[in-house]
Amino acid sequence: MHGFSLGYEDESGISEKPAVRQTWAKRGKTPIIAGSGSWKSLTMAGLLLFTPKGNNPRIYFRLQPGAMDKYDFIDLLKDIKIELKGRKLLLIWDGLPAHRAKEVQAHTALQRSWLRVERYPAYAPELSPVEFIWSPMKARDLGNVPPKGLKHLKRIVRRSFRRIKADKLLLKNCLRKAGVFNH
Repeated sequence: MHGFSLGYEDESGISEKPAVRQTWAKRGKTPIIAGSGSWKSLTMAGLLLFTPKGNNPRIYFRLQPGAMDKYDFIDLLKDIKIELKGRKLLLIWDGLPAHRAKEVQAHTALQRSWLRVERYPAYAPELSPVEFIWSPMKARDLGNVPPKGLKHLKRIVRRSFRRIKADKLLLKNCLRKAGVFNH
């Protein structure tokens, strides 16, 4: 037995439309944040893995154009299996229709030797520690940044991913805030 991990998965969308958080300007001078005028979007998927005792939290990200569909989630599960190198996983995710799709259910049923999937209750994003990554990421790293096209947006997001991956305290605090661990 190679041990097992617990993991929460969630996704969030972003677009080329700038996320305006807070602006300052001289009185009478309305600040303007120019955007590209495009509505192209990206989906970020995050998988926060940790040991049953809450140790060694680590996060894996995926970034792709547009929305993720059932086939993208099957590909994500295949990549997770490779990343885990023989460890088992209890994966907890929400009730997104793509997660509940017949094809995804059939795939997970074939993966029972290493994968068990559970859903957290509907309308309870506060139970997912990954949710606590998206908001500060969008406010700190993506807030008030006018992307100059999808390529530029991808660069900003990848830089944010690197910052978050390196911050083990942030990852532990996301677990605590979601009520996964109290220590």
